[in-house]
Amino acid sequence: MDRSTEAAIRLVSFASVFAVMARWELWAPRRKLRVAKPWRWTSNLGLVAINTFVVRVVLPTGAVGIADLAYDRSWGLFNNVAIREWAAIVLSVILLDLAIYLQHVMFHAVPILWRLHMVHHADLDFDVSTGLRFHTVEIALSMGIKAAVIILLGAPALAVLLFEVLLNATSMFTHANARLPRWLDRVLRLVLVTPEMHRVHHSDIPEETNSNFGFNAPWWDYLFGTYRAQPAEGHDAMTIGLAQFRNEQQVDRLPGILALPFLGDPGNYPVNRAAKHGKSSPAPPRKETPPPARDSEAPAPRELSGTA
Repeated sequence: MDRSTEAAIRLVSFASVFAVMARWELWAPRRKLRVAKPWRWTSNLGLVAINTFVVRVVLPTGAVGIADLAYDRSWGLFNNVAIREWAAIVLSVILLDLAIYLQHVMFHAVPILWRLHMVHHADLDFDVSTGLRFHTVEIALSMGIKAAVIILLGAPALAVLLFEVLLNATSMFTHANARLPRWLDRVLRLVLVTPEMHRVHHSDIPEETNSNFGFNAPWWDYLFGTYRAQPAEGHDAMTIGLAQFRNEQQVDRLPGILALPFLGDPGNYPVNRAAKHGKSSPAPPRKETPPPARDSEAPAPRELSGTA
C-alpha cells in the first residue's frame, strides 16, 4: 500500500473522529471536568506528537509495512494456508483485537509494565484526549508486540490498516466525556465498548481498574470474566484516576507525565499484587474525598460474570 495514501487515511480518520468527539463532549458532557482543559489537552496532545515521532523513527514502515514484509516473505499463518482474502481480513481484525485485549491485561498484571501504563490511568479526567494518552515507552513496546502478532498471523496489510484506524477511532470514542441515552448504551455494549463501560476501567478503585479491558469489542471481557457493568459509586460520584496521584501538576503536565513511570508509586493496582493477598486489595487512602453525592442513575445491573 502506498505510504502517502495510508498516511492520508489515518490523518483524515483521526481528525474527523477527534473533532466529532470533542464537539459531542461540548454538547452533551457526561461529567464535569476537574482540571482546566487547555492544560490537559496541551499535555496529552503533546504526548501524542512525541509518540508519533518516536514510532516513525523506531519503525518507519509502520505496522502496515510489517504486514507487507510478512506477505513478501510468506511469513505467518494466513500467508501459508488456503483462505479467501476477505476471511483472512476479518479473522485478522478479530485476532488483533484479542491480542490487544491480552496485552492490556498484561500491562495491568506485570508491575514494571503497569508503571508505564499508569500514565494512561493517572489522568484526573476522562475525555477524548485520555484515549490518546500513553507513555512513549509503552507505545514502542506495544508496536513491537503488534508487529510480532502481525507476523505470526500473516495478517493482510488491509486488515492491519483497518484495525489500526478502528482502534484509534474507538479509543477516542470509548474515552469520550459524552452522554449516551441509557437504552442506546445497553444496546451498543453488546457489540462495542461504550464510554459508560470503559469509564469503569478508569475508576481509582483497583477492582474496577482491573476490569473492562476491551478497546473495540466487549466480548473478551464477557468471555474471560473481566466485565463490570457499573462503578460501585456511580458514574457521577466515582473518582477518576489513581488514588496515589491527585496533584494535577504531577499527572496532567507533560514533564510529570513522562517522568511518572520512573518516579511514581504504582500503588496496589497491579493484578498480581492483589492476587498475592488472596483477594483484590483496597485502593490506597485518597488524598481528597469527593463530596457525598447521590447518583441519579438506576441501580447497577448485575454483571455478566461473577469474577469481574
